[in-house]
Amino acid sequence: MNVKLGILGFGGMGKWHEENARRVDQVEIIASCDIKEEKRKESEARGVKSYEFVDDFLANPDINTVLLTVPNYLHKEMAIKAAKAGKNIICEKPAALNVKELDEMTQAAKDNNVIFTVHQNRRWDKDFQIVKKVYEENLIGKIFTIESKLHTANGRIHEWHLYKKYGGGMMYDWGVHLIDQTLFMMGDAHLVSVFADIKSIINDEVDDYFKILMKFDNGITVHLELGTYILSYQPRWLVAGNRGTLKINSFACDGEIWRTSELLDKLPAQIAETVAGPTRQFAPQPAGVLYSEALPEVKTEWTDFYKNFVQVINGKEELKIKIPEVRKVLSVMEAAFESSETNKAIMF
Repeated sequence: MNVKLGILGFGGMGKWHEENARRVDQVEIIASCDIKEEKRKESEARGVKSYEFVDDFLANPDINTVLLTVPNYLHKEMAIKAAKAGKNIICEKPAALNVKELDEMTQAAKDNNVIFTVHQNRRWDKDFQIVKKVYEENLIGKIFTIESKLHTANGRIHEWHLYKKYGGGMMYDWGVHLIDQTLFMMGDAHLVSVFADIKSIINDEVDDYFKILMKFDNGITVHLELGTYILSYQPRWLVAGNRGTLKINSFACDGEIWRTSELLDKLPAQIAETVAGPTRQFAPQPAGVLYSEALPEVKTEWTDFYKNFVQVINGKEELKIKIPEVRKVLSVMEAAFESSETNKAIMF
């Protein structure tokens, strides 16, 4: 059976999905739907039939799966409509604005016996997959801290993302990705606590900066940070273990793993004069003690999401993005908002 896709919302993400999904065997783009005439014309120009009204779109018998790329606040309403129409559902992230909404969407899918998943495509990012490989294979020993940071100097947020009532802001845009990557990588490790600081720096109504600390019972503290107005960027990833340190500077995966040729406790304990004054602990390392090596190779593609979905509707695989995982991400987001408002860590 082919995935016969109807795209509900033909803005930037709708067009991105139309281009990428059709690259996968057994995925057909049947139709789109958008309230804006210019978007419908753009869809038709790409050879994709387009509808103005949702009910007409959902009545198309050729569509067996609906992809939701509408603004965040519409996800629940449109998912329930699609479920009642008997369509499988792929929802753009965040699946919902809170756990309660997601539970209603999940129940609608269950009641109507349709498949429901969420497009968390950042699980297939190459930079993330490198970090996950290093973590799972203990390539830098026992990890004790992970920093996942995303900085830009662009400042302003655009379009409906500017407005709280539409589900705008960076927590709902990129926060959901960074949290999902963290929980997915940590696997069975138990999340102990969440502490967050969420701010609006340039954009008045919605958040454009956040810092989240997530402590796990495996001894790892994960530090997530996003800022739309940070003018000198820090590395995308910094991961430290007791046998090495990984640094990835950007999505281009430029970086390395740093190691030491000797255990530091075997080095002579002598005081050095530095620009910071006399110091023993922070004296420069002797030449040749620290060295770098290339990052491990990984193979990953965003289209693997659709390849998995094809197998799921044909009963050959399980969903890669499971709703209980999505629910946990939303619960962490809710905890982050609560922590920022109360200035207290939220215990899990």
